[in-house]
Amino acid sequence: MDDLKRKALELHSKNKGKVSILPKVKVETKDDLSLAYTPGVAEPCREIAADKGKVYDYTFKSNTVAVVSDGSAVLGLGNIGAEAALPVMEGKCVLFKRFSGIDAWPICIKSQEPRDIIEVVKNIAPVFGGINLEDIAAPKCFEIEEVLKKELDIPVMHDDQHGTAIVVLAAVFNALKVVGIRLEEAKFAISGVGAAGVATARLLLKAGAKDIIMTDTRGAIYEGRKEHMNQVKEGIAHITNKEKVKGSLKEVLEGRNVFIGLSSGNLLDANDIKKMENAVIIAMANPVPEIMPDESRKGGAKIIATGRSDFPNQVNNSLAFPGVFRGALDCRAREINDEMKLEAAYALASIVKKPAADMIIPGPFDKDILPKISEAVVRAARKTGVARL
Repeated sequence: MDDLKRKALELHSKNKGKVSILPKVKVETKDDLSLAYTPGVAEPCREIAADKGKVYDYTFKSNTVAVVSDGSAVLGLGNIGAEAALPVMEGKCVLFKRFSGIDAWPICIKSQEPRDIIEVVKNIAPVFGGINLEDIAAPKCFEIEEVLKKELDIPVMHDDQHGTAIVVLAAVFNALKVVGIRLEEAKFAISGVGAAGVATARLLLKAGAKDIIMTDTRGAIYEGRKEHMNQVKEGIAHITNKEKVKGSLKEVLEGRNVFIGLSSGNLLDANDIKKMENAVIIAMANPVPEIMPDESRKGGAKIIATGRSDFPNQVNNSLAFPGVFRGALDCRAREINDEMKLEAAYALASIVKKPAADMIIPGPFDKDILPKISEAVVRAARKTGVARL
């Protein structure tokens, strides 16, 4: 790990970051300058002033996403602030460009107040075709996304919520095929009631799941629980754990089929997995999952997935967000809705033709991912009436 740290610091220092702006047009002569800047630039300005929709025709808006964070919940690092979050946001922009051809730009906001973040994003929105919210702590991330979706006419998605949910759902589809359990009959336990956990539970329910128990550090979430609750937890309690099962994560695993970990490392051991039936383990805490793969195997798990690249079945947001935004931008969608997310998950799962224990999700460099997901998103956007093209 020391060698990895050294190489990572060298890469960032040598290049002074990971992203830059490159012109699409040449500026080599006086004529070039006249067209790209003054006086020629006045012509598209006049066209856009007369019809704001033409900003998509004459600027880079149609292929640009803002990656916005306040640095309050950076994966594995916590609340490190705007400056320290910048390398992560730059990295996200690199992935956008590499996997979807989208020009993304990191926007790290000093304030961590929801109303400040909302106002900043609303005021910069004319430049961008979409907004990717990133590493913003729960529960404020829910409020920020909800307000921006209502007040902007471009797609807004908090990737920690919905990108995670899409990829987890795709992995679940294929894992259940391998173990021979229908989604409607599967029994789920989800550890973590933050942004990713809540969004994943909601998308699973939308897809047809019936039996989900969510847990936090105090145990199972159920309607009527008083301790350590908030508005978000109360909302998810209303639609999950219909039997009002109580107990710790270890206790509620009894008889469950699927464990989804979106919380913290080293919560479970092999004995916990032995309590499950046809156990599917998707343990996504990083860098240390809720249970390590070898421990899951000792417990008899049928399928094992993590968020790490050094084990089979890496369940990672990078499989979803490039294609989702590519599709949304291509049809100029006003929003990214549940139907678009569901179709993205179905498309991602379909890339694995013959799911197996060590192959329930495609690798990040699979060339089918972008076209499959973006096309599915476009179809869903048009079907639901949010596409403008």
